[in-house]
Amino acid sequence: MAKNDVTKSGKEKDKAKKAVSAKEPKKKGGLKRWFRELKSEMKKVVWPTKKKVINNTGIVMGVMAFMGLFLFAVDSGLTYAIRQILKIGS
Repeated sequence: MAKNDVTKSGKEKDKAKKAVSAKEPKKKGGLKRWFRELKSEMKKVVWPTKKKVINNTGIVMGVMAFMGLFLFAVDSGLTYAIRQILKIGS
């Protein structure tokens, strides 16, 4: 049993050595390569049309207005309820 423990640790060490040696060397290229790849990726971007941007902006503004009014109503209702509860206690 102890002999198996020793062989397992030896196998684990071999795996660790292989994993270290399997690592790829650090790739070089620098800033020039980075900008070249950036330009390539920017060409792949699908930009929305002006109409789509305006439509999405309108939707966002509408949802924000609705949520603002909803939260105002909930806050006002809870404030009123708490004031009524506190009047009862005094």
